[in-house]
Amino acid sequence: MLTNVAVPLLDGVHPFELGVLCEVFGLDRSDEGLPVYDFAVVSAEGPSLGTHVVGLTVSTPYGLDRLEDADLIAIPASDANVDREYPPELLDALRRAVGRGARVLSVCSGVFVLGAAGLLDGRRCAVHWRHADLLARRFPRTRVQPDVLYVDEDPVITSAGTAAGIDACLHIVRKEQGPEVANKIARRMVVPPHRDGGQTQYIERPLPKDTCDTVGEVLAWMEQHLDREVTVEQLAARAHMAPRTFARRFQQETGTTPYRWILRQRVLLAQELLEGSDETMDAIADRTGFGSAAALRHQFVRALGTTPNAYRRAFRGPQAA
Repeated sequence: MLTNVAVPLLDGVHPFELGVLCEVFGLDRSDEGLPVYDFAVVSAEGPSLGTHVVGLTVSTPYGLDRLEDADLIAIPASDANVDREYPPELLDALRRAVGRGARVLSVCSGVFVLGAAGLLDGRRCAVHWRHADLLARRFPRTRVQPDVLYVDEDPVITSAGTAAGIDACLHIVRKEQGPEVANKIARRMVVPPHRDGGQTQYIERPLPKDTCDTVGEVLAWMEQHLDREVTVEQLAARAHMAPRTFARRFQQETGTTPYRWILRQRVLLAQELLEGSDETMDAIADRTGFGSAAALRHQFVRALGTTPNAYRRAFRGPQAA
């Protein structure tokens, strides 16, 4: 049960990543019936620490002994995380925590601390794409996933840069306290409860649509008509291009083909409907353009590694399926 959260800080901590952890786990939202965590910010290097914001420091009365009772230890990013020695006491505390069944979470470059503690060995992990090559070289026994928002290799959860920490935190809340709690916290933060498929161990990054200068309008139309069967020729006509030119531009701007793009969007819509509605599998298959429950199941398993029924149970409880 997740009740006790500790956040150890190193010098040069990034306030935004620290703020993400404070926002999700450090606020009292009991007036909304949400759980209150025993939350503490812990110094790993003295009572006062610098940040990467000029003139801003962080002070805390808590030392590393506070980690011994934590159910979750979350390490935010720090300026020096990627190229430094870490306090042995911190690394020992992290290893002991995992050994007794606690979870550890990293946000962005905090993953280097977990690597130094040996907690990435044999596990997949996420990190900001700028640090992916360095992380893979420094810790060759880990499998770096440079194109994901976060990776859950329970009890080690790692997330990519900045806002991906929000995704990982809400994922942990969802696992421990259910989707209703995670959804309410997300609503207070004015962020999505999850992005792009929280059932699997990792989440692919959503498409950066603002870079799609040529096919952006077609993408918007496709999203609004996922239940329709469309051809490249029809999409090219909407974009006022020859089919070959359209296919080439689409690949350049989205990194994938029209077929794969629309297939992924259909799976995403199916996830939303499975989480937030009581519609039957046939109805969801019809709305998402898969045509039949069997086709929905086939594509869902291929994309996420789980069945629609199992996905619904995971997010809404056994009675939902």
